[in-house]
Amino acid sequence: MVEQFEHEQQHDEHDEHDYLGSAVVFTADTEVTVDVVLRGNFQPIDGRFHWYGRTGPDEKLDELTGGRRVEVVLRTPHGEAAATLSDPDPWNRYRLTGSGRPPFPPGTELADLNEGA
Repeated sequence: MVEQFEHEQQHDEHDEHDYLGSAVVFTADTEVTVDVVLRGNFQPIDGRFHWYGRTGPDEKLDELTGGRRVEVVLRTPHGEAAATLSDPDPWNRYRLTGSGRPPFPPGTELADLNEGA
């Protein structure tokens, strides 16, 4: 039993995220509270921070998207940012993408970049 617990606690690079928790996805007339997993990184080609992730499944998101991409605002306890909501996976988790300032505190990548300036 201890071995199983230790195995579950081991670090897996695919489990890394910058934000894991509750968020609000909203448009001008709709607001949906969902769980999200978000991560991001700086892309030197365009000089911008790109962030992305998935929502948890939620029937209200099905109604919001109507099977199409939707421009939304994503709000976490750390801030908010414009995002695109699209592409539900087979488990009905919607993809979120955005660029620029993320709605979560970025990892050390941005801090490292600012120190080098």
